[in-house]
Amino acid sequence: MPRRAVVARFFRGGGLSAAMRHAPIKQILLDGSNRIDRVDRSEFEQVVRAVTEEVVRYLGAPASPIAHTVAGDDEICPDCDLNCAEKCARKTRAVVEAGADRISCGPSVVELEAGFAGLIDHTLLKPEASRDDIRKLCQEAVRFGFASVCINPWNVPLAAELVRGTKVKVCTVIGFPLGATLSQIKVHEAEEAIKLGAQEVDMVLNIGALKSGQDDVVESDIRGVVETAHRGGAICKVIFETSLLTIEEKVRAALASKRAGADFVKTSTGFSTGGATAEDVALMRAVVGTGIGVKASGGVRTFDDLKKMVCAGATRIGASASVKIMEQAAGSTGADAIASSSQASY
Repeated sequence: MPRRAVVARFFRGGGLSAAMRHAPIKQILLDGSNRIDRVDRSEFEQVVRAVTEEVVRYLGAPASPIAHTVAGDDEICPDCDLNCAEKCARKTRAVVEAGADRISCGPSVVELEAGFAGLIDHTLLKPEASRDDIRKLCQEAVRFGFASVCINPWNVPLAAELVRGTKVKVCTVIGFPLGATLSQIKVHEAEEAIKLGAQEVDMVLNIGALKSGQDDVVESDIRGVVETAHRGGAICKVIFETSLLTIEEKVRAALASKRAGADFVKTSTGFSTGGATAEDVALMRAVVGTGIGVKASGGVRTFDDLKKMVCAGATRIGASASVKIMEQAAGSTGADAIASSSQASY
């Protein structure tokens, strides 16, 4: 059955009680106990996938009707493809002024600001990373103006020293990469990392508890780290490991993270069976709304990858190929200019 037909039949009432037909979308998907029991599971998965695909298709479509709603969009370029908010600096500025917190920008928008560098957590989590590797990572982050360096807890003091006095933050990981650490250990690890200079903590949720239907355990585990981070003036991102989860589990993880007060939800560790996909980012964004950030991490290696993730709703990107992404965006002759522009903002 075509995707739109599936969605239409679902929301006309197929498989739903009369009361549920007029319920909010979150209530339609999940009842009060966060267990799907009013909708056939296979149909639920099909509907969520269909909606997600439609959102991604719409966001990435070359002929976007949204382009015509931007103030001042009365000037048409000779080669306009009706996607000017992506390619025209002036119109992109109008989109930002209208309230967008992040945009997907092509190379021609770079002169607006080297702002897309500020989406990136420059990441090095390999266990064999040396002190020299960390120094290089921090130097690159300062040079390009990345949002943060994301490193293992042992490297936090060195990274904090190296980026001190710049806008680059220190991000570390908690309960990484399996998420199966005891909650009190995660709390202690976060507390100590923040004392050593971490300003952002990316924790892995309890995947086994999520798969066991213990959403209260998942939420409590997240809340402990969130509250610890906030007491220390840091923010907390919650890693789902989406490649291991069903659509239902991703929805439940997003809702648990939101209830627990997380600042971001994040797709992946980069150490499992798969990384970020635009579909997962779109689904996570749809569930958490606009009040929480979405970080796409794992497998984001090119500027095109970055644009797809931001277009789907990501407000932060975790990448180890950050410098390559910047160079691709600027072109081989423009990378130094972007780096200088970013550095000059400190």
